[in-house]
Amino acid sequence: MEEKWMGYRCDNLRFEDHEAVIVYPEEGTANGYLAVKALYWGAFSEALELPLLENGFHLCYIKKDTRFGTDVDLDRQARFLRYVQAKLGLKSKCVLVGMSCGGMISIKMAARYPELVQCMYLDAPVINYMSWPCAFGIGVGTEKAPPECYSEIFKALGMSSLAQIMACRDMPLDKIPALVANKIPVVLVSGDSDTKVPYCENGAFLQKAYKDAGVDIEVYIKPCADHHPHGLTDPKPLLDFVSRHCD
Repeated sequence: MEEKWMGYRCDNLRFEDHEAVIVYPEEGTANGYLAVKALYWGAFSEALELPLLENGFHLCYIKKDTRFGTDVDLDRQARFLRYVQAKLGLKSKCVLVGMSCGGMISIKMAARYPELVQCMYLDAPVINYMSWPCAFGIGVGTEKAPPECYSEIFKALGMSSLAQIMACRDMPLDKIPALVANKIPVVLVSGDSDTKVPYCENGAFLQKAYKDAGVDIEVYIKPCADHHPHGLTDPKPLLDFVSRHCD
């Protein structure tokens, strides 16, 4: 029986012993581009993944070991993307779709492999570890961060103390200069009342760096909106931005 995802034909597979999926647009509509969901497969797919499929993009995902964009995960994803591109005869640059921690992964991916990235859609991305998960800021940072957040980042990054995290220079924040240098276009969405990943402590740094450097960025701040739901009520502005950069 043919496999389906959200009504679209798909291949569920294992790549380097990790669950992965490739989703195909309707026959005859493919535009040659691949979109990559970084994390949270199947969540908020109406924000952009489904509109991209409807407009001829292929879509893929590979499961990660952690939410923190380790080099091991990024390198595996790069090999997977090249595998999919070669298998299907697609273009060599992809559209990265990153929400929350998926935004963190996408930023690190674009900095490490700019040659694979056409543009990015980032939605409430984690950029600053001091904001999340360390909770030193205005959101969940008004209270002590849940212990599981600390244990997760300690394990993922091979650290054992907050002091080590504070000294870390491998945050998404530290990758912004590479994004700017490679002029990777970004469409950025955030809620102005996000209590988990406040925009002023995260996405605002990316917006300022791009604006100062004159690199293409579109920013949509949703009034009275928290961290969820991701996306815009109407996905057209996001689709238009991506489509414009995939001509």
